[in-house]
Amino acid sequence: MGTNGKVTTPKEKSSSFLDWIERMGNKLPHPFWMFVWITLFIVFISFITSFFGVQATDPATGEIVKAQNLISGDGLRRFLEEMVTNFAHFAPLGLVLVMLMGVSVAEKSGLLSVVMRNLAFSVPRKVVLPVIFIIGACGNIGSDAGVVIVPPIAALIFSQMGLHPIAGLVAGYAGATAGFTANFFIAGTDVLLAGISSEVTSKLPGVGEVSATANWYFMIVSTILLGVGGAFVVTRYTIPRTRRFSMGNKEEIDVPDTHTLTTEERRGLKHAGIAAIIIIAIISLLTIPTWGPLRNQETGGIVPSPFLRGLVPILFFLFAIPGYFYGKATGSIKHPDDVINFMGEGMKNLSGYIVLMLVVAQFINLFNWSRLDTILAIHGADFLQSSGLTGPFMFTLFMTLVAIINIFIGSGSAKWAIFAPIFIPMLAQLGFSPAFVQLMYRVGDSITNSISPLYVYFPLLIGWIRQYDKKVGIGTVISLLLPYAIVLFLMWLALLFIWFWLDLPIGVGEGIYL
Repeated sequence: MGTNGKVTTPKEKSSSFLDWIERMGNKLPHPFWMFVWITLFIVFISFITSFFGVQATDPATGEIVKAQNLISGDGLRRFLEEMVTNFAHFAPLGLVLVMLMGVSVAEKSGLLSVVMRNLAFSVPRKVVLPVIFIIGACGNIGSDAGVVIVPPIAALIFSQMGLHPIAGLVAGYAGATAGFTANFFIAGTDVLLAGISSEVTSKLPGVGEVSATANWYFMIVSTILLGVGGAFVVTRYTIPRTRRFSMGNKEEIDVPDTHTLTTEERRGLKHAGIAAIIIIAIISLLTIPTWGPLRNQETGGIVPSPFLRGLVPILFFLFAIPGYFYGKATGSIKHPDDVINFMGEGMKNLSGYIVLMLVVAQFINLFNWSRLDTILAIHGADFLQSSGLTGPFMFTLFMTLVAIINIFIGSGSAKWAIFAPIFIPMLAQLGFSPAFVQLMYRVGDSITNSISPLYVYFPLLIGWIRQYDKKVGIGTVISLLLPYAIVLFLMWLALLFIWFWLDLPIGVGEGIYL
């Protein structure tokens, strides 16, 4: 019952909760200043923890990890000597810049708009929404490329459907982050985590290595599940909450009455299609044959390989070159220098993100230098180990702990290197396979990516959104993303429990039990 005697429905309660999250979150300072204050806090805590001798034992190496004092001569020298390097070598920055320069050519030439308009008209909405999430999840085959490319494309699709582009940005970002580990294909994440798991199992008698396909069956079903769950959230929460936003300096949403192409557009698509086919054929020729130079030169495999590591440059050409030929055919590109101007316009929209990355890069490196990230993860694992819980309760607590720590430590492989030596042997004593432990870790490690303000691509999402509505704050963005984290986590948990109770195989040759 409400205070006036009116019955409050669950939908109204959830809306009120999200409104509260929005109000509280919007009281936070600009992300730049937020990271400045968090960085200063980490520096201060490093001094306190170092003074009191806070430490932890790394389960993988037996090394004593001690908190390092950043308020020291060594800390000051390292900061001044490496501040520029931290920023210049910050991997997400280069990935974003390269990726979006290629996308800018395809977008400014008009190619993306035409493709997305036809997609919006030719595919039913009930199919489009799940597909956005599925593509976002599968984007992790190229590491973080999906986080960079899916949200702006989803915004274009939503715009052509008559929906606010911010809803598309949020949906695309949620799919690419909360569903990061799910995929129809074997990706670099599978290989990386399996390598760490196998290193641990090599020291356990009677336990074999963990292959890259160890979680494949479960992740295929998870991808479909996330598509359905994501479509539910975007329809029920995201679209209604974004109707009140303005369009800012962007054009008003104008949905054509028809998706019929003009003569110029048809000619442009033909030229762009031919260019794309040629590029794909060349990349295929360099990758598919066993002698292909883009295969792993030691193993001959594709996962991992130069093809996957170079997926961002490949996507750059796959957007920029067809975009150029489309523009030449339609007249939107009259001179080769127009391509440079298109790229420059794309970079203008990223100026705020580039400035923000200066302080984000320092925060991540200082946190790492202090060793507080490792100590936090080790003590969190020790707490869970000492809880004495088993079965579904332990599964839930384990994944929840990983999800919470993931808000502060973004690197999935770094956390697994800490957790694996603790939980693989511990749960092996209870009869659970290392592949199943790895599976639970992957679920927890993905789900809070979307709502973490410390996630390196979160500022990029804010920058995109503020191109439409400059009044949107951190709280508003988190209130839009929180339903995805909650709903998808609950659905993922339910799927895991069903899999557990039915004792289904989770991957090729792998089950839940040893």
